[in-house]
Amino acid sequence: ASSEGAPRRMHEPTRVFALRHGQTAWNAERRIQGQLDVPLDDTGRWQAARLAQALAEEGLAAIYSSDLQRAHATALALAATTGLAVSTQVALRERFFGCFEGTTFAEIEQRWPEDALRWRRREAGFGPGGGEPLAAFHARSVAAVTQLAARHPGQAIAIVAHGGVLDCLHRAAMRVALDAPRSWQLGNASINRLLYTGEVWTVVGWNDAAHLEGRGAAGTV
Repeated sequence: ASSEGAPRRMHEPTRVFALRHGQTAWNAERRIQGQLDVPLDDTGRWQAARLAQALAEEGLAAIYSSDLQRAHATALALAATTGLAVSTQVALRERFFGCFEGTTFAEIEQRWPEDALRWRRREAGFGPGGGEPLAAFHARSVAAVTQLAARHPGQAIAIVAHGGVLDCLHRAAMRVALDAPRSWQLGNASINRLLYTGEVWTVVGWNDAAHLEGRGAAGTV
């Protein structure tokens, strides 16, 4: 029988595994990807496989992923171990970084020093070179994940996205201001555990990378 017709207690929390994609060559080079569609590298594919093994027995009800291939390929590895399909969501894409996309952190500092300063200050209304303003990106990311979590009270789901999306989610759950410096890690293919109660987000565990031991540290760019 379909679970759609079964009564649900809507206050039951949704367990959310918020996952960053595996490493890409651009992560290793500290190069801004944004919405450019960069594939996983060899390390990233290994990380995705280890991540999939780590979550295989978590009883996931659904897998949602950004449509960018670095996230989608990571999600497909999880789909292979769970038998679930991957639902791609454009709203889970990384922030659009405008003219910064494709450049390294060092190049940004050299070519656009004033914009680089505004970026480091985390100005809410700033979008580099026609890119997405931080406040708009935060609103998009949190709304997208919240909408997905709300579909699954009492269940567990995986959200495979990007460092920026996870940063927004962490800030929303921990009530951290948009312009506050980041003090938490966002490792490639790390596991971040949250609960969504229908009203609030709570962080249960963050940046768990125990499943990646044995092949160097996960990237944090």
